[in-house]
Amino acid sequence: MRILLVEDEARVAGFIAKGLREQSYAVDIAGDGEEALYLAAINQYDLVILDVMLPLKNGHAVCRELRAGGFRAPILMLTARDAVDDRVAGLDSGADDYLIKPFDFKELLARLRALARRSGAPRPEVLTVAEVAINTASHAVTCGGRPVTLTAKEYALLEFLVLHRDRVLGREAIAQHVWDESFDPLSNVIDVYIKRLRAKLEGAGRRLIHTRRGEGYIFSAEGAGE
Repeated sequence: MRILLVEDEARVAGFIAKGLREQSYAVDIAGDGEEALYLAAINQYDLVILDVMLPLKNGHAVCRELRAGGFRAPILMLTARDAVDDRVAGLDSGADDYLIKPFDFKELLARLRALARRSGAPRPEVLTVAEVAINTASHAVTCGGRPVTLTAKEYALLEFLVLHRDRVLGREAIAQHVWDESFDPLSNVIDVYIKRLRAKLEGAGRRLIHTRRGEGYIFSAEGAGE
C-alpha cells in the first residue's frame, strides 16, 4: 500500500513514516494542507493519514476538498483534540476513522489494516499461489514449505504481485503502489527487485514471475511470458 502522511511536525512525521516503511508501506510526506492536496492530485494513494492542525489548510478543509474532488481512499485523521465535537467534525468532513495523539503505534497499524479491509474486497490472511504462501498479517513467506526471508520492499512487491496474480502489471502501476515519490522512473530498480524475488523463490521449481515485454510483469502459476 502507498500512504500519504500529512503531518507538519517533522519529528513525528519521521517517526511514523519510519515505522510504516518497516511494515512494507510506501510513504509520502506532506508538511501542510496545500502540499497534501497537490500530492493527492498527482499520485495514487491507497490511504491517507491526516493531521488536523496543519499550516495553510487544516485537516478538515483538506479532507473536505479531497472528498469533493472524488478522492475515495480511506482517510485516518490524527489529532490531539479528544472532545466529542472534534471527533464528530473530523468524521463529518469525510474521514473514515479518528485517532487521538499520543497513540500506540500498534493501534495505528491495526486501524490501517481495518481501513484497508473496508476499502476493498476482503483480503485473506494467507495468500497462496502454487508453492508460495504469504501471511499478510505477519508478512511471513514460505516457498515449497521453506521460509523465505524478504526485505520490507521485497515483501511489498511480492504481495502486490500476488494480490493481482494472473494480471499484467506495468512498471507505472508497480511504482505507484510499492514505491514512494522518491522513485526514479528512469531507474531499473523494479527490474532489480524482480530479479531478487525470482532468485529467492526459485525453490518452487518453476518461474512464477513472468515478463511481458513492453507491458510489465505477471505473477502466475501458469506460463505467461518469459
